[in-house]
Amino acid sequence: MGKSRFFRNGLILGSVFMILLIIIYWDDVGAAHFYLHTTISRSHGGPGSLSRSMPKHEAVDNKDKSIPSGSDAFLKFLEGTSEPRQKTRDDNTPAAFGNASTAAGKPEDKDISEDKKKRQDDRKQLMHDLCSINSTLDFPGKSRTFNDIPSRELDHLIVDDRHGIIYCYVPKVACSHWKRVMIVLSETLLVNGVPYRDPMDVPSKQVHEIKVHLTLNKFSRRLRKVKLKNYTKFLFVRDPFVRLISAYRDKLATADEDFYRRFSTVMLKRYGNYSNPPASVVDAFRSGIQPSFSHFIQYLLDPKTEKQRPFNEHWKQVYRLCHPCQIKYDFIGKLETVDEDAEHLLHILQVDNIIHFPPSYNNRTTSSWQQDWFSSIPYESTRNYTSSMNQTTNSLDTPSQKNCYRTCRQTSWGVFRDSFEITFIFLTRKLISEQKIPDGPHGIYEV
Repeated sequence: MGKSRFFRNGLILGSVFMILLIIIYWDDVGAAHFYLHTTISRSHGGPGSLSRSMPKHEAVDNKDKSIPSGSDAFLKFLEGTSEPRQKTRDDNTPAAFGNASTAAGKPEDKDISEDKKKRQDDRKQLMHDLCSINSTLDFPGKSRTFNDIPSRELDHLIVDDRHGIIYCYVPKVACSHWKRVMIVLSETLLVNGVPYRDPMDVPSKQVHEIKVHLTLNKFSRRLRKVKLKNYTKFLFVRDPFVRLISAYRDKLATADEDFYRRFSTVMLKRYGNYSNPPASVVDAFRSGIQPSFSHFIQYLLDPKTEKQRPFNEHWKQVYRLCHPCQIKYDFIGKLETVDEDAEHLLHILQVDNIIHFPPSYNNRTTSSWQQDWFSSIPYESTRNYTSSMNQTTNSLDTPSQKNCYRTCRQTSWGVFRDSFEITFIFLTRKLISEQKIPDGPHGIYEV
């Protein structure tokens, strides 16, 4: 009887202990199969292999360090951040680095000009100012914390555990090239058992495959915070109106069957007076039927649009993709200077000795195109904003505005100011122009 009771109590205690272990494991580790994936990728041998150890990073929020708990030490062991092996830039493996501002600001780093450092400092300061509670800028979700962001909204942040990098990709902002770079650095894709070493060798069809990239939403909440605190985070932005032109040209003005069925047919029915548009994109293009750029803009402004389905990522606002007010980015680049910014970033990350950013496209949509594209938008769409816009069109002197006629300025800026809810369009616009917020009665909206 005594042995039976002892055995039963031991079984109960053992079961409780196992349950606690499982709870702790999933809370602290989460997404176990992704760590298995990372572990396997680190074990690759051969000449194609890149870094073999994870560098130790400084916290981006500059919080005081404390003695790690048992779970913290276990997390560091799993992440490979404990006992880093120091490297030099002459090694074939990138050296340890902290956040971008710290790495770029080291006195001994003479390869980065003061102008480049100041440019990054100004961009990050502008981001901070616009996100502060004292800023007049307001938009949905500004005041929420990182914990308030649903997991599904973190699927654009690609994680490289090998080098401690997090990249938030924005479609139509060189994201294909940067995804290629992340694939090479993280060694998540192999050919004949060997990781790719040249970004342009990665097959185009696999660049955008979800399973190829390890995104932040695939980790537990605790691990997300650990990585955001210790990894270097970057994103690239673009003139928002030019990004819309690029999205239209790439997805709606070409024979893309998927986008035609999901979006073009809706635009044609609502704004093109086609009650029964062709069933396929081939038939539509053969008949000369396709949504105009004006139809596209009306679709974006229509309140019914997002009630039926969320914005597609190719025209979704940057603040909804990358959450710059909840995530402190260490580097902010822009497409207009992508080659120079990419060289700067790779140098900061200390991987410029093993990888180079692919060359830019020659047929890139440019800001000078705004005059032709946005002038086609009906002027009456902005008649309610004409008075206020006339007072503010000259307050932000950006190159693309100089190339835009009065009608273009009134339509493009007026339409988007209230109806489109893309307040971070103005943020990215200012990042492009790299100017401070003008003073005035309308605050951030005075553009």
